[in-house]
Amino acid sequence: MTLDDLRVFVAVCRAGSLSSVARELGCTQSAVSQHVKRLERETGVALLERQPRGVVPTQAGRVLEAAAAEGISGLDLAIRRLRDLVDGESGYVRVATGATTVRHFMSEAVVAYRRRHPGVSLEFRTVSSGRGSFDALADGTLDLAWITLGPPVRGIEQRPVVELPWVLAVRADDPLAQRPYVDAGADLRDVRLIRLPPNSASAAQLDAACAESGVRLAYDTSVADWDTALLLAELGVGRAVVPALPGLPVPGDGGLRLIPLPALRPLPVGWAVRRWDALSPPARAFADLVESHRRGTRR
Repeated sequence: MTLDDLRVFVAVCRAGSLSSVARELGCTQSAVSQHVKRLERETGVALLERQPRGVVPTQAGRVLEAAAAEGISGLDLAIRRLRDLVDGESGYVRVATGATTVRHFMSEAVVAYRRRHPGVSLEFRTVSSGRGSFDALADGTLDLAWITLGPPVRGIEQRPVVELPWVLAVRADDPLAQRPYVDAGADLRDVRLIRLPPNSASAAQLDAACAESGVRLAYDTSVADWDTALLLAELGVGRAVVPALPGLPVPGDGGLRLIPLPALRPLPVGWAVRRWDALSPPARAFADLVESHRRGTRR
């Protein structure tokens, strides 16, 4: 039983597929299978159950996965901290972001961080869901994740940084464009909107905020990120309810208008980490710098 065996096994459990892990590692499916078989020989139990569309861990497999993930995460953390002790200002920071995160929330901080810490490598990974970010934080493959904050997640610490008011994005010649604000219940009752990804945390937060105000929105178009929603609204394809992202003027200018929706509870965003007290010095410095820039911009 080797560390590589355990890493591959944890990856297979989370992906639910031998072939997808093989593609990620750049090896054959047979090589991935050999890692699992070696663990099964040494433990004497079946660890994976084959199904028509992938694999799932058995009860024994879930026990080993939990222990292996915890051990690998702790070991990776220890190795990073040792490197930080040896290297001082060198090292790396691995950050999970969405499609619009760096542009709207981190651009100034990235420039400032690079000037202050030229020896540290910054790695940004686009993660499509909060669950994926949490898994990557838990197994130690990421240091920080910028997320839409939500309910507590076991083993993950969340820190709010800023709250984003909701706005209605419309084309400049839209009948609602000159309004000082929009009442979601009265003004959007019969309006079909551009929808954020239904499985995203921001969409869930929007639905919850609407439910609190007794509002039910309707949609006829779906997009993968906020920037695309803004572009389609500017083109006149539809209207979109989006967060007032940093750097976007409200009420908007040019061909786009952003009209406040003051009755809806703002969207909370911020950092998620495995443990704040276990962050490496470079990662903590990056998180603090992003937070200081965002709080300064908000003021």
